[in-house]
Amino acid sequence: MTADPRAPQPLAILGGTFDPVHHGHLRAAWEAAEALHAEVRLLPARATPHRPQPVAGAAQRVAMLRAALAGQSRLGLDLRELERDGPSYSIDTLESLRGEIGAQRPLILLLGQDAFAGLSTWRRWTELFDFAHLVVLTRPASLPAWPGPLQQQWQQRLVAAPGALCLAPAGRALALRISALEISASQVRALLVAGREPRYLLPEALLSDPALLAPYRASRA
Repeated sequence: MTADPRAPQPLAILGGTFDPVHHGHLRAAWEAAEALHAEVRLLPARATPHRPQPVAGAAQRVAMLRAALAGQSRLGLDLRELERDGPSYSIDTLESLRGEIGAQRPLILLLGQDAFAGLSTWRRWTELFDFAHLVVLTRPASLPAWPGPLQQQWQQRLVAAPGALCLAPAGRALALRISALEISASQVRALLVAGREPRYLLPEALLSDPALLAPYRASRA
């Protein structure tokens, strides 16, 4: 199914701590932008309820993201979760975005498989579909069967092609296969703590400015 060229361009968000941002994040966002014909924004979290808190501070992570995104216009940056106090709950972010973009523009929450598997533990998780479509970024050829209510929601809302997301503002689910770049922020941090250089795992702009990666090198014992 192809998207109607008259339909509003979807807005997709990819959240995370980006501690630090790496090529896995950027390539996933880029491929989603192309496949979904969407505006994609990277959305750094202030404090995540389900994960350890970031090593780098908010301003430091924003500086890394700005450096990584320089020189292109497909991917953008959204700082709303850093600008409000308290934990970064996705339902609050989607409510805020929906109020900003209006009722009709398709809104997409991009999630990795691991994040989606834990969705039923998130605050007001079933209401996420009231505000956005959910797209699971997957690397294997097939998705696992998720337990209970999550699997039921998935089956009820699943569509086969990205074009279907343009036909409604929210409420649908899609699996989107992306390149298998097995890079993790924890791996990058470990290399920096060990005094090694994570070249080709990070954007060159981060390696070119020693100040950007200083928070991780400073954590060496």
